[in-house]
Amino acid sequence: MTVLRNISTHNFYAFLWHAGFLALAQNFMDVDTVIPAMLIESGGGAMHVGIMTAIMMGGSSFTQLFFAPYISNKGFKKKFLLLGINSRIFALFALGGILFYLQAHQSKIILVLIFVFITLFSLGGAFANISYTDILGKSVNENKRKLFFSAKQIIVGSVVLLSAFLAKRILTAFGYPVNYSYMFFIGASLLLIASGGFWKIKEVSPSFMKIKGFKQFFNTLQQELSQNKSLAYFLGFINTQGIMLSFLPFVMLYAKETLSTQSSDTGFFLLYKVIGVVTAGTLVFFLAKRLKYHPLLYLNVALSFMLILIVIFINNEITIRYIFVLGGVVNSLYVITMNGLLLEVSGNGNRALYAGFAGAGNILPAVFPLTGGWIIGRFGFQVFFILFILIVLSSALFIYKIDCDK
Repeated sequence: MTVLRNISTHNFYAFLWHAGFLALAQNFMDVDTVIPAMLIESGGGAMHVGIMTAIMMGGSSFTQLFFAPYISNKGFKKKFLLLGINSRIFALFALGGILFYLQAHQSKIILVLIFVFITLFSLGGAFANISYTDILGKSVNENKRKLFFSAKQIIVGSVVLLSAFLAKRILTAFGYPVNYSYMFFIGASLLLIASGGFWKIKEVSPSFMKIKGFKQFFNTLQQELSQNKSLAYFLGFINTQGIMLSFLPFVMLYAKETLSTQSSDTGFFLLYKVIGVVTAGTLVFFLAKRLKYHPLLYLNVALSFMLILIVIFINNEITIRYIFVLGGVVNSLYVITMNGLLLEVSGNGNRALYAGFAGAGNILPAVFPLTGGWIIGRFGFQVFFILFILIVLSSALFIYKIDCDK
């Protein structure tokens, strides 16, 4: 289905509005650096980081399994998109308030409340993502999608680079927990402005599939897997390459525990990660018409392998900062390719359902971080990193099988 050109253009810029202000907010609630560092300084250890990473990276996607059948039955999904982003805004304000008003000696209470609102933040994102994927797919014409994702990444990278300096300044100007409290207050305020883009979206056509409960959901999944082989390989891809989204929080833990890094180092880690995001987004933006998904997918596997291998041999806090540049590139490429592939393997009528399939099939990224703390405690970081390498390399097989010529 082709959307009228003026409506497609209007929605294109509405989504970019959201992307731009979300990018400003991103540094103040960064899931790879800021939130893990805050959790560790609040008294968390390897198991806490593993649970947090599982909730924010894998678990938030896995819960789309529960949301997708319900949302797929609704023709218009804008109100669900707004509900999801407003939940995230509330959770960030709550996290800021917790850290600002509670004292350091209340660490157990702080940890419990942190997990409560991190869970709400993640669930809100999972809920919104299903509607976001559906509305984006039917509201922006196909010939503009790769341009949108690359433009989104370059805006994200450029804007986030500017705000990274402010975030770094806040982290070092104030001590714990006030520094993180200010970070979350600013992030929530910017996310509130970003939600204006979603209010502006024109959702002109309904799209729904009648799904009655989990049994029909899984029956539909089985049917789609038999009819669309690319879906099965896509799920294999996000289960293997997808675990790289949970890698940098463990690098933060590694740096804190073995190299004794401080809040000032967290600011550098954030800044260098942003540089990587900018680099990847800029290159893909200018090469969008010539680049196809397969070369980008293979490139990201190779870069992921290099990233993990380099971390194993790093032994000082200065050098490890530069790891986050490569980490930003890897994460950025995964976001561009994963979202683009999801739109390509699905259709307008079933896109919300496919987002749910992606969440339901996102098993390994949800489970692996949970076991990460135990693996690190029992066998050490080296074994944990080697397991990461083996899983990521296996994604090349699924990439080879995915049928996508774009």
